[in-house]
Amino acid sequence: MSTTEQAAINQPGIPDRAPANAAEQFAKRRRSPLQRVQHVLHAHPWISPLMVLIVSFVIFTIIKPRFAEPRTLSLVIQQVAVIAALAIGQTVVILTAGIDLSVGAISILAMLVAANLAKGDGIPGVAAILVGVLVGAAAGALNGLLVTRLRLPPFIVTLGTLSIFTAIALLYSKGQSVQSTALPDALNWTGTIIPLGQFRITVGVVIVAVLALVTAFALSQTAWGRHVYAVGDDIEASRLVGIRVDRVLLSVYAVAGVIYGITAWVLIGRAGTASPNAIVDANLESITAVVIGGTSLFGGRGAIIGTVLGALIVVSFRFGLSLAGVDDQWRVLAVGVLIIVAVSIDQWIRKVKA
Repeated sequence: MSTTEQAAINQPGIPDRAPANAAEQFAKRRRSPLQRVQHVLHAHPWISPLMVLIVSFVIFTIIKPRFAEPRTLSLVIQQVAVIAALAIGQTVVILTAGIDLSVGAISILAMLVAANLAKGDGIPGVAAILVGVLVGAAAGALNGLLVTRLRLPPFIVTLGTLSIFTAIALLYSKGQSVQSTALPDALNWTGTIIPLGQFRITVGVVIVAVLALVTAFALSQTAWGRHVYAVGDDIEASRLVGIRVDRVLLSVYAVAGVIYGITAWVLIGRAGTASPNAIVDANLESITAVVIGGTSLFGGRGAIIGTVLGALIVVSFRFGLSLAGVDDQWRVLAVGVLIIVAVSIDQWIRKVKA
């Protein structure tokens, strides 16, 4: 019997934590202010994007007071919905140290399938929405199968399926858009305006908010979520402790596909049309939102709240710089700088020491 066990028997109910606690307190006292900040950001990665968002809001409001008006903020929130939804699915994948370059292609494919099935006297709107979500799930599952069965890198897999899904969408739709007037009310419902005082949000915004809450709960409060983080943190250690890594990875890509399918529905309401040319920058913007939101590209660390904040930052920068009269080229430059700074901060945070 160890000394610790004997002490626990001699004094039942009093855990032998004093030496460990003393060591922890001593280590904390020896940390510099910068190291303390590093530890806080490691434990709560969403704090840094929240600070960036607040600072951005203040600066843009000073430059252009119109930025803080309810009408402008309403437009920002409505624009955020689609990017945030795609970024939520991207977050689930990146948490496993993967990446999904086919996010926009899957969403467009699901949108075009649902719209073409429902247009005119087609199938009922609700059925078309379900088919679109199933298409997204199937496309995501295909990515997962290629990653887990063929052992191909996620970057290569999704780069290939990006082209495949894009081509299928164009062939299926013949490159034609479907206008909202040809669609049943169920597909256009996500674009319905909900007045909240001086603010105007859409049903799509509410759907994305619910999607974020459900995904955040699944990641933080379920065994599946703990396995997702574990696989991203150390895939070999996860196998050794009995986690079925391939099953987790397959489920992650399938769940992401479902989210992209739901995003397709939100996109129809937001754009007022189902177009094969929609969300052309979806891949870049979704990854940007995830990275700026504090999720590590190396997996195992991040949260949905950070991703939502990252999406808000991306759209706020676009609107704020536009209101300030900044050229498009400088806006792209600003986002690029944000990405590099976010990844640099992530590298610094990963070097945290106990």
